[in-house]
Amino acid sequence: QVQLVESGGGLVQPGGSLRLSCTASRSIFSISAMGWYRQAPGKQRELVAAITSGSDTNYADSVKGRFTISRDNAKSTVYLQMNSLKPEDTAVYYCNSRTVIAGDVWDYWGQGTQVIVSS
Repeated sequence: QVQLVESGGGLVQPGGSLRLSCTASRSIFSISAMGWYRQAPGKQRELVAAITSGSDTNYADSVKGRFTISRDNAKSTVYLQMNSLKPEDTAVYYCNSRTVIAGDVWDYWGQGTQVIVSS
């Protein structure tokens, strides 16, 4: 089983910062693409940021310039640095790993961590 353990969520004021962390199983981390998704009440899950095993990144337009995704393969950890937070960023954030092995796609998800941006 692949386990993804998230941390770093919480309550923050608009304009503040948070850093989310997700530690994955070492056995698959280095060959997996990692992503952060979020889901707000009444809305569908959306991709916030992704990073490939080669450290190429992609961001949702709504977070470009404010969020940064990074990975530390030695620690099997992916991070999401969130700056200049807005109330619209309030959501449950989920860590995702995607591994492709012999044409099969394996997705694993963290339990989610709540981010609330409010004054």
